[in-house]
Amino acid sequence: MSTGRAGHVARSTTRSTIRPYSETPEVTRDRVPLRTFLHTADGVAIDSVYEPGDSPSGDLVFVIAHGFTGDADRPHVRRAARAFARYGGVVTFSFRGHGASGGRSTVGDREVLDLAAVVGWARELGYARVATVGFSMGGSVVLRHAAAGRDAGAGAGVDAVVSVSAPARWFYRGTAPMRRLHWLVTRPSGRLVGRYGLRTRIHHRQWDPVPVSPVEAVPRIAPTPLLIVHGDQDGYFPLDHPRMLAAAAGEHGELWVEAGMGHAENAAPEELLGRIGDWVVGRAG
Repeated sequence: MSTGRAGHVARSTTRSTIRPYSETPEVTRDRVPLRTFLHTADGVAIDSVYEPGDSPSGDLVFVIAHGFTGDADRPHVRRAARAFARYGGVVTFSFRGHGASGGRSTVGDREVLDLAAVVGWARELGYARVATVGFSMGGSVVLRHAAAGRDAGAGAGVDAVVSVSAPARWFYRGTAPMRRLHWLVTRPSGRLVGRYGLRTRIHHRQWDPVPVSPVEAVPRIAPTPLLIVHGDQDGYFPLDHPRMLAAAAGEHGELWVEAGMGHAENAAPEELLGRIGDWVVGRAG
């Protein structure tokens, strides 16, 4: 959709310009709960929520990247945040065009800039280890962000990556839900439904250039630990997608195919979220 160099490291707002929500304190490094807006490298305000978590180690933070039409306040995102809080700090946020964030969704293209801003903020909060966990569209974004971080050199990336229910390739229309999604994104009437029915503001421009696909990004993530999770009842992306991603990852990636699981954070059971938390604790640094 819109143009721009994905993966460019973004900076968060300074303390003098941060606009916290009324229920949260100012930014500190004391690991207190916080809600604020960050600004991406291309100037979009991203609604972001930090919760310190319950882990005694205190050096690990999970950054959760939601799926298309989600946001930081959706019940299933909050449920994932509560599950991961048992293992470390948690940062959730709303991608551009979603929730209280500014801008318009580019459905996985410039969203890499949103994630870069949030990961940078997590580092500023004092965490030594950062793990990104993405669902569906967010799953594709964490893969591309991790690849860009490795390309940028030491210190620019993350310490572990979990991609749940992500596509392997762009423009897939092989299932009825994905055909509906393409109508939602590409047609003016569909974008109206997105704005007023799904609370998602979608950019009208097509991708130019087309961003690197998830399967192309995956080989560039190594040696950062990578976990690919997919349900065998996913109605959006069949099992050839996670298998393509796992094949591209080679020995540095793991694939979990979950029996009976559907699509993304809505379908992820508590038990799976716990196993993901255990995996991250064991692999992140």
